[in-house]
Amino acid sequence: MLSSSRKNIDSRPNRPSLPRRAAPGALGALAGLFGVLCCGPAAAAVSDTVHPFVAVVYTHDDNLLRRGDEPSGADPRGDNLKQVQAGLLFERPIGRQILTGQAKVSKVTFDHYDQFNYNGKDFLAALEWHVANHLEGHLGASYNQTLTPFADSQETERNLRVQHRAYFDGGWRFHPSWRVRGGVSRDRTSYDLSSQRFNERTELATEAGLDYLAASGSRVGLQLRKVKGTYPNRRTVGSLLVDNDYDQNEIKANVYWNYSGATQFQLLGGWVERKHAFFTLRDATGVNGRAIAYWAPTGKLRFTATGWREFGVVESALVNNSLNKGASLAAVYAASAKTSVNASLRRERRDFSGLNGVVLPDDSSDSTRSSSLGLSYQPHRVLTLGASLSHDVRGGSAIIGSGGYSANVVSFNASAQF
Repeated sequence: MLSSSRKNIDSRPNRPSLPRRAAPGALGALAGLFGVLCCGPAAAAVSDTVHPFVAVVYTHDDNLLRRGDEPSGADPRGDNLKQVQAGLLFERPIGRQILTGQAKVSKVTFDHYDQFNYNGKDFLAALEWHVANHLEGHLGASYNQTLTPFADSQETERNLRVQHRAYFDGGWRFHPSWRVRGGVSRDRTSYDLSSQRFNERTELATEAGLDYLAASGSRVGLQLRKVKGTYPNRRTVGSLLVDNDYDQNEIKANVYWNYSGATQFQLLGGWVERKHAFFTLRDATGVNGRAIAYWAPTGKLRFTATGWREFGVVESALVNNSLNKGASLAAVYAASAKTSVNASLRRERRDFSGLNGVVLPDDSSDSTRSSSLGLSYQPHRVLTLGASLSHDVRGGSAIIGSGGYSANVVSFNASAQF
């Protein structure tokens, strides 16, 4: 997708009523991998391979539609959500290969805005493959159906978003210290609401890289990547039908520094060129990347710090992409064998590209600050209880559909995995 740094900061790919379109590629691959799971030669018992789970989540959001502070009429700003989930996780070795995946369905209901009630679906299957001693890679597919976030669209009708992903990558370690690798991925996003279908897109990405692998576990390499974005439904602006297709070329350094057992650093960053088929004033060239630092000063405390500058998708009526610059800090503290606490801080600024010749105002950007605090308690080996609180504040420009708002969300959950 557009946020290439997020998807490629590691050499491993990303994980996890019927929708208007089926997902033959993702679901077909999932069915095939399930067939291997059921019929493969490995002798593991199903109870050691497949782990069913159920979960219930109760959430209160005091600004569900992410509106500003102005009066919003008779409808309340907040609402309560109830979510019931059921599914299974699986992991099974097949010789040297490792098959993993997830299948989850959920039912989400709203107390007031019941027009948003929906059934969610989340399917994922991945195969880590090995051939001889020097060839290895990954093959996988995923399918996800959920409600489109309200932060940019603010629709008052239900708008389900369906995301399909399929990928394949492989590497050849032709020398103890050197590896060449390559991969291809296809991401497709569609929307249930006809008024949002101009945001539907397919992104086909191909990449190739060369890595030097140090004996310490560190890695430094060079990666070339090409992304072709296609928007099949033209956006109408006045009397124009606008083509939002784009091509993106990247050359980046790919670094993993294993400084110590407590400290690691990752970087995928370099030069990016992005060209559009229509309204070329949106074209951009420059630095694009993501850096992550991991630090575990004790066995119970872990920190993750992230910084990024990368292109992102905007699901809006006026703009469809932005240049995002931000940073985040997250911490996890294992207070005991059964209790853990997590906290995070995040800030991001999005600079929007003009759409189709429309002149945007000088303040055509927004900035979001987010914080969260969560608690998890495991009273029994199969049961986990949790609670979380989050706070978001955005300052933006209402003229481009990115107005300011504040929102507080509190959530309680219970899950059981067998």
